[in-house]
Amino acid sequence: MAKFLYRLGRFAFEKRRLVVVLWLGVMAALVAGAANAPTAPPDTFSIPGTESQQAFDLLGERFPGTKSDGAQARIVFVAPDGEQIGSEPNKAAVERIITDVAGGAQVKGVLDPFQTGAVSKNGTTAYATVSYGVTSDNLTDASKTALTDATDSGKAAGVTVEIGGSALQAKPEMGAATEAIGIAIAAVVLMVTFGTFAAAGLPLLTALVGIGVGIAAIVAIGMSTTTTTLAMMLGLAVGIDYALFIVSRYRTERAEGYRAEEAAGRAVGTAGSAVVFAGLTVVIALAGLAVVGIPVLTKMGLAAAGTVAVAVAIALTLLPALLGFFQNAVMPRAFRKATAQPSADGNTLDTKSIQAEKPNMGTRWATFVVRRPVAVLLIGLVGLGALALPVRSLELGMPGDESQSSATTQRRAYDALAEGFGPGFNGPLTVALDVRGVSDPKAAVEQASRTLATTDGVVSVAPAIFNQAGDAAMLTVVPATGPSSTETKDLVHALRAEAGDLKASTGATMLVTGATAMNIDISQKMTDALLPYLAVVVGLAILLLMVVFRSIAVPVKAALGFLLSVGAAFGVIVAVFQWGWLADLIGVQQTGPVMSMMPIFLIGVVFGLAMDYEVFLVTRMREAFTHGASAKDAIVTGFRHSARVVVAAAAIMIAVFAGFIGGGEPMIKMMGLGLAAAVFFDAFIVRMTLVPAVLALLGDKAWWLPQWLAKILPNVDVEGESLNRVEAVEPVRELESARV
Repeated sequence: MAKFLYRLGRFAFEKRRLVVVLWLGVMAALVAGAANAPTAPPDTFSIPGTESQQAFDLLGERFPGTKSDGAQARIVFVAPDGEQIGSEPNKAAVERIITDVAGGAQVKGVLDPFQTGAVSKNGTTAYATVSYGVTSDNLTDASKTALTDATDSGKAAGVTVEIGGSALQAKPEMGAATEAIGIAIAAVVLMVTFGTFAAAGLPLLTALVGIGVGIAAIVAIGMSTTTTTLAMMLGLAVGIDYALFIVSRYRTERAEGYRAEEAAGRAVGTAGSAVVFAGLTVVIALAGLAVVGIPVLTKMGLAAAGTVAVAVAIALTLLPALLGFFQNAVMPRAFRKATAQPSADGNTLDTKSIQAEKPNMGTRWATFVVRRPVAVLLIGLVGLGALALPVRSLELGMPGDESQSSATTQRRAYDALAEGFGPGFNGPLTVALDVRGVSDPKAAVEQASRTLATTDGVVSVAPAIFNQAGDAAMLTVVPATGPSSTETKDLVHALRAEAGDLKASTGATMLVTGATAMNIDISQKMTDALLPYLAVVVGLAILLLMVVFRSIAVPVKAALGFLLSVGAAFGVIVAVFQWGWLADLIGVQQTGPVMSMMPIFLIGVVFGLAMDYEVFLVTRMREAFTHGASAKDAIVTGFRHSARVVVAAAAIMIAVFAGFIGGGEPMIKMMGLGLAAAVFFDAFIVRMTLVPAVLALLGDKAWWLPQWLAKILPNVDVEGESLNRVEAVEPVRELESARV
């Protein structure tokens, strides 16, 4: 592989204008395709194989008049202190607000609280339900303004009005500002790392091109824009990482005396090999999201995997082509001075000062760890283990209005309903009954209603609603506890357990669904998929890394280190978002369960980045070892060449992810904190501390591979050993005339 990539790098460098034109043509074609592609329908969230989804599908089939995915709003009215909401002036204000909202073009219907009995027992609180004919994403500004105006109208009349439901629910987004801040931080870190504008700018430029090509391709093939969030975030991350590594290797090869085109070829042949396998591990982690079995998550994973593949292709072709335009501009000032001043013999490049291998921070740190591997290893393990202890209390769930800031109307509406109608009112359960073929459908539904009403934890059961055909019915059950409580989860399981007896006695099929039940099913599905996902992703990555490093210990160590960093990151998440430690510091006003998708999401994203750092750092160690260095000297050599790059890449990612902590949505805060913590632990504690300590303890055994396995595994030559036998490889013997 090293020879192939070497030739590819030289070709791209020499034919740089052609390569740049080809990439610009590809991007232009994809952008045109995306612009002309029909608008993809929004992804409908489904969880196949769960009872909630079965009930949801049944209701959609038997109650065709109901548009289940339409937006809904709950207008909550609270009377002034000491007054009743049904008193004449308050009732008139409520009626006036309902009439104003009902006149909206997208409104399908409004349920008057005084006609439906949606008034609390103490008479102080009432709510009106507004149904829309479109999804919340398609609500116009006029429809949303009508709801917010209701708040002002109520205030003018002395009635407190708050809005809940999905109509005003903001779609969680990373935001263009966050991306811009991330790019700015990356530029600063790259400038500090390389010291030249050209070297700092190329990784950013190629990463942006990769995002443009990837996102345009996603839209052009008809995938919805909701799949682009993860693709954009990871495309930026790995695009910068991969280019950073290759530019750094190019600078090293130039400093060792190679011509620009030769240095570009060798950089792609060596660092490019690491980029290929690092990219493969990321693709495996993202494509592995299909194991979960949730279509939306699968699409997001595949879209992001495709964008990562584009980033790899750009790093191997477009980047060396651009290096051809900035051959010397990407080099340090000392190198440029050396090229301007020939040595005493007048025909060789003076690189003595450049090649002097002065100990850098990475060298000193690696030397420290290699001399004290046991102490360093124990401290690192104890520290990460202590941080991971809160994971034992991990609870999964889907955040709702209860997790919103108290400054939002959604949260205030949630609290008002809980106070007026009980905590379970915010999480009603929908029970679907299939009575097709049952001899007495009404009797079966009545029996089901009695069974539900007598179950512990149920406050009320609304009268059944039959469809026109009379072969299905729907009941609404209000629990005694809130939607995210463990008692409600137990109640859902208890109600589902009653379905067997009902089926046996009446022949009716009872299914429990609703937002609360669906959230419970999502959490369970994520939990069930976690171990298979880890097994598939980690297993394939270990096999891939065995091919890269031709070792058993190194890949196993890499996987175990990843589990340590992820465990510590989850410990931080539980401590902050469940226990409330330092919650005020980042603006978390309400503790609760961790988002159900967080474990899978965090593992998928961080695993890819962790393997990037592992491959970038350890390939230089492997390269030094195969070239004759001792095991401990190879560790120090690897750090001398790669530690600065890994630190820069990790710093960029931590800064970008930490920017999400400032977001208003609790889900975005959780993602930002979890990702930033995981990258910090993995890059600085695991890869930069535990990895050298373990390799120092193992010595030569770290690179041991049984003979029978060595014969089976292909030799991909990631360390570039074969490049030493390429005839064209010779140090510079003449001054480079190009001044770029």
